[in-house]
Amino acid sequence: MNYSLRIADLPPTERPRERLLQMGAKHLSAAELIAILLGTGQGAGKLSAVGLGQYILQQLGEDQREPLEVLREITPQELMQISGVGPAKATTISAAVELGKRAFQIRPNDRTVIDSPEAAVAALSQDLMWQSAERFAVLLLDVKNQLLGLKVITIGTATETIAHPRDIFREVIRHGATRAIIAHNHPTGNVEPSKEDINLTEQILQGGQMLNLPIVDHLILGNGKYQSLRKITKIWEEFPQGD
Repeated sequence: MNYSLRIADLPPTERPRERLLQMGAKHLSAAELIAILLGTGQGAGKLSAVGLGQYILQQLGEDQREPLEVLREITPQELMQISGVGPAKATTISAAVELGKRAFQIRPNDRTVIDSPEAAVAALSQDLMWQSAERFAVLLLDVKNQLLGLKVITIGTATETIAHPRDIFREVIRHGATRAIIAHNHPTGNVEPSKEDINLTEQILQGGQMLNLPIVDHLILGNGKYQSLRKITKIWEEFPQGD
């Protein structure tokens, strides 16, 4: 890649942002990733953002040091000692480095394990327990029942929400979960399942069987109470989930 060109002058297939969207961030060089942070502005003379990214890495690699190791601990003030790097660029790079650190501080072993309805309710409570409108949500779990995330699928009225199995499994697959707990709230506080709740649960469990994505439970929450359909119905006996 010619680092003297402006990003706008590059063919679309060679522009860092387009390459990231097409191929994923892991396929970009460190200089290209820095270029995306810096945008299309120029610094260090006539260098493009990509060229400036390469220049920054060269400066960090002086004395045979590993540039990314230096970048991991460098301060904004130290970055500003590099020609072409002002406060805006230095703080942008420092913020990105810190965000990366925090993301990887959450190791799999630190994730909450959802091993009971009570643990699931605790994770769902803020989003479902006291809401005035019905919400349908899914807890995304890995193979060890560790919590990967929570996604509210739909928000309805005070008495009705609509959730389609297609939307639920789309989120499970999109987030790389291997199993899930579905849940919704009853704003009235009556947490007994309706006929519609039973029918929907059956549809979703059938989908779980077909896709080999076990649905661990269906919980109903409301006004400080909850109910586990797995505990009070025989639906899981009719549609085993292999979990």
